[in-house]
Amino acid sequence: MQEVANFIQGQWVKTGATFDNINPANGKPVAVVHEANAETVHAAVSAAQAAMQGPWGKMPLAKRCQLLYKIADEIERRMDDFVALECEDVGVPEPVARAVFIGRAAHLFRLYADQAKEHMERSYSVDTPDGGKALAYTFHRPKGVVAAIAPWNVPMLLLAFKVAPALAAGNAVVAKPSEVTPRSATLLAEVMQSVGVPDGVYNVVQGFGRDSAGEYLTQHQGVMAYSFTGESTTGAAIMRAAATGLRDVSLELGGKNPAIIFADANLDAVLPGSQMSCFSNTGQICFATERTYVERALYDEYVERLTAVAQSVKIGAPFEAGVQMGPLVSQAHREKVSAAIERAVKDGGELVYGGGIPEFGDERDQGFFIQPTIVTGLPETADFVQHEIFGPVTHIQPFDDEDEVIALATNTAYGLASTIWTQNISCGHRVAAQMQSGLIWLNCWQLRDLRAPFSGHGLSGVGTQGGTESLEFFSDVSTVTLKL
Repeated sequence: MQEVANFIQGQWVKTGATFDNINPANGKPVAVVHEANAETVHAAVSAAQAAMQGPWGKMPLAKRCQLLYKIADEIERRMDDFVALECEDVGVPEPVARAVFIGRAAHLFRLYADQAKEHMERSYSVDTPDGGKALAYTFHRPKGVVAAIAPWNVPMLLLAFKVAPALAAGNAVVAKPSEVTPRSATLLAEVMQSVGVPDGVYNVVQGFGRDSAGEYLTQHQGVMAYSFTGESTTGAAIMRAAATGLRDVSLELGGKNPAIIFADANLDAVLPGSQMSCFSNTGQICFATERTYVERALYDEYVERLTAVAQSVKIGAPFEAGVQMGPLVSQAHREKVSAAIERAVKDGGELVYGGGIPEFGDERDQGFFIQPTIVTGLPETADFVQHEIFGPVTHIQPFDDEDEVIALATNTAYGLASTIWTQNISCGHRVAAQMQSGLIWLNCWQLRDLRAPFSGHGLSGVGTQGGTESLEFFSDVSTVTLKL
């Protein structure tokens, strides 16, 4: 069985406490992970501080960017290794792991190398009051040691969203992956070392949140900024800890995302989009659609056809041919999702399809699979409608007019993503302008240019990520003005 250690100052560090890493497709342990204690976390932060005082802190931007290109190349060279880990840790189908989880992660290192070269310096010609000229120019300093705290649902990609811009801006990183999916962050450490990233620039601490690596990292005053993706309550705890010392936070948090389907929508295009937005990665995506509002004239047909789609979804282990949906990430998470579905029925919802646990007759029965689930008939106040479930579930509700559906769709404390389906482009833009979401898709879902920024509104987050906004977060800017 693989042994997963912490990575500090270019060395693998084991501790006295360990926990198992479980394959969600069969419930079997695949690795033993060494949990970081307070001393381990302090050593990681100290190593990052030393790196900032050493060659990394003095390295020119162009050379840093060369290293980022090499990181991308090495991720692609080791694609099969990364894919195997993501499939075993998350349970995601192999094609998705290859194209999205790892393929896009490699792309991010190249993207931020390119953007840093274009963005990190600016200059301006200034007219002075006496009729003369001045030159104003900016330069960016790294913030220093930054923490990249990644979630379990898309581990490598969401870690890369933090590490790539942080390194491009010249920071040193302490990464904390989820305890459920710890291994891609560790493999990335091997990549960093193999391409010549100086020791201490990228460190990994393993463990849990409270009373473990997560809490020790957020309490450490040597960390100058935190980038976190995960649950809203945890984000609030990080924000409280970061207030001591006025340290920066960037938080991408939960969502309770609506889809609005107008009667003129082309269902042949909508249904593949709905299948992805409701059921891909077993619903374990921050942008997933858990609330679907359908104009009444199309409602019955949509429910019927989405039910047929859900019934046809092939459920299985990541490397099975044609598999479309894998397991939930853990037994505890399946219990949480199952409890939410049971509560929806008790609250008066109609379970149109799903909610059960598929049977395979082999080792997959020890995994954490669940059926895609469709519920109707709940009031907007129901827990199932108001709170994020993070599983392959959606509640479908009819509506009668545009004003009504805007009120329904925005009746949430979250504001991460919205999807609108209509062939009336004027209507689509009009409704999009009233969605309280950081990301809004018109006649598509999860179509993204990684240069574009995104942010969560309300309980969905603080700050903006992606594009040059991430470079801004991971750096401090100074402006120099010279009178000519």
